[in-house]
Amino acid sequence: MTEKHLSSQFDSELGAVSSRVMELGGLVESQIRQAIYALSQFSVEVAQQVVAAEAKVNAMEVDIDRELSSIIARRQPTARDLRLLIAISKATANLERVGDEAEKIARMVLSIIGSGAPRSLPSLELRVASDLASGQLRKALDALARLDTIAAVAILKEDDLIDREFDGFVRKLITYMMEDPRMISPSLDLLFLAKAIERIGDHAKNIAELIIYIVKGADVRHAAMDEIELVVK
Repeated sequence: MTEKHLSSQFDSELGAVSSRVMELGGLVESQIRQAIYALSQFSVEVAQQVVAAEAKVNAMEVDIDRELSSIIARRQPTARDLRLLIAISKATANLERVGDEAEKIARMVLSIIGSGAPRSLPSLELRVASDLASGQLRKALDALARLDTIAAVAILKEDDLIDREFDGFVRKLITYMMEDPRMISPSLDLLFLAKAIERIGDHAKNIAELIIYIVKGADVRHAAMDEIELVVK
């Protein structure tokens, strides 16, 4: 994620904070996997583990931001170094929000289990979407580590896949509720859960956009895909 500087200490500091971001990314990825596992297995214990892990995610975000503030104050970086540090801070915020969404999924799982909803709920349908979202996040973290703008563009192009999965799941849930009105309440929990998965994909997209900002110095958050491809070329 970093380039060599005249100051080896600066390199060391950048490397350390970058490693912490990757560690945070690994933690929230694990939260997502556990949350979906808890849903598929109706596991109260695993869902509670996801909820408990949120405190560690929050603490890591605070620690990373504190270190970034210290680096900026001491090194007074300019140009790409400053963009890098700003982008790391924003990426950290996005990862913390992914953790929030994983916690939200886990709490929804606890609600569904507590309601006595049957295991026949179409919860397994969410696995495809969750696999896509967590896969996008993993790709975004890998691209961030390598500052790979080509990979970042590919992630942006794939974002629509998660949106399509969400739309398809909503249609299935509506059909399910029409067939059995007793399942409306737990089905609405699943709907909110699906929306949380979609947001995880949105955060992966945000990280991909930050990679382009670091490397090219261009803010592409609201740009059309053809404009983004021109920037990256």
